[in-house]
Amino acid sequence: MVKNLKRFQKLARREGGAQAAEDLDIIPATFVLPQARHHTAPHTAPQAARVTPDQCVQQARVETRLHVDYALFVEEFKRQPDTTWIMKPSSKSQGKGIFLCRKLQQVKKWSANCMPPALRNSQDSYVVSRYLDRPLLISGKKFDLRLYVCVTSYKPLTAYLSNLGFARFCSEKYTTDQMELDNPYIHLTNVAIQKHGDEYNDKHGNKWGLDCLRLYLESTRGLEATDQLFKDMDACVVKSLRAVQGIMVNDKHCFELYGYDLLIDDALKPWLIEVNASPSLSTTNMADRLLKFKVISDVLSLVTPLDWCMPGGSDTEAGAALAARELKAGLDLMASSGPRERVGSFRLIFNEQAEQDAAKLRRSMSDTHGHAPLAWYAGGTGARRSASAQRSGVGDPGQHLSATIARPRSALPSYH
Repeated sequence: MVKNLKRFQKLARREGGAQAAEDLDIIPATFVLPQARHHTAPHTAPQAARVTPDQCVQQARVETRLHVDYALFVEEFKRQPDTTWIMKPSSKSQGKGIFLCRKLQQVKKWSANCMPPALRNSQDSYVVSRYLDRPLLISGKKFDLRLYVCVTSYKPLTAYLSNLGFARFCSEKYTTDQMELDNPYIHLTNVAIQKHGDEYNDKHGNKWGLDCLRLYLESTRGLEATDQLFKDMDACVVKSLRAVQGIMVNDKHCFELYGYDLLIDDALKPWLIEVNASPSLSTTNMADRLLKFKVISDVLSLVTPLDWCMPGGSDTEAGAALAARELKAGLDLMASSGPRERVGSFRLIFNEQAEQDAAKLRRSMSDTHGHAPLAWYAGGTGARRSASAQRSGVGDPGQHLSATIARPRSALPSYH
């Protein structure tokens, strides 16, 4: 994801200028570093005999790219000597192997195999990012967001976002004190880590639903700023998907459910921290269980043809074949009829086919009348409207957003 976002940003700068590239500034400064033991070449003679020349060239390219990234990181580190950096292995989850550092010497020791003991024999590369040391705090505690995104097609891109995401809180109050850099209960929001802390609350699991978070932000930052934040979160998801769209294998009969981790800074800017291709659906309490059950149920409703049900006799070979044919026919019909605006907790945030159709219409009208009609693009929503619709108020994205994001109606629960 990191490399594809950087590539996408370079393309945007080349084609749209500095402003277009700045609009894609959704991740902190990030680099991929090799471990000292990360060798792509085989170690034994039998392994070496099985490697083709093309594979050797590819391995050399990977090794070179990783070391170039390390050199760029060192240069950036020296430009910002007082910055905190967060390092994590690229293929681990649940906070395993993550640590913070403020001195280049710490990184050099790590590169000499002084990384955490559990990972000393790992072959993974590490991702190092500038630590966002001014996060938005609630009750003095740091938190991040887990959002569920369902992609039903990459070509054209069709993406949905669930309103059943949640905020995950640290159990201890935030501080930038260097003596506390190694305290995971202050800096890391992963439930797998926080549940071992003395201050962890197993009743609510250190979590708020998005509706509670929105209510809090509306009361402390105002409705307009909160609405803008949620629009920016939509746009952040869409931009990241557009960045990887070109390399994804598309199949109209497949879908992906992603777990997006975002962090909000104290200026209410959302930053993309991580995208999980296999988000954890384990639960820690009843509220968590109900939320994730609803997410799974809504995903199945989203990707299954309307009114489709398993035909009788599907437990036999002939019945199973019939069920597969009927399901495929239903999926083909869904693909040809276009995406639905909302299914359960999921709402459509990007519809590339509609974007392409609107662009064709504008070109056609421009050829006919000599000018293009007034239109706008609502970043992240995939919606467009004409000048007449704008005057009449039809299709107002602000109205659409407020209508599709569930408004909290109950009092904000205490987080103590």
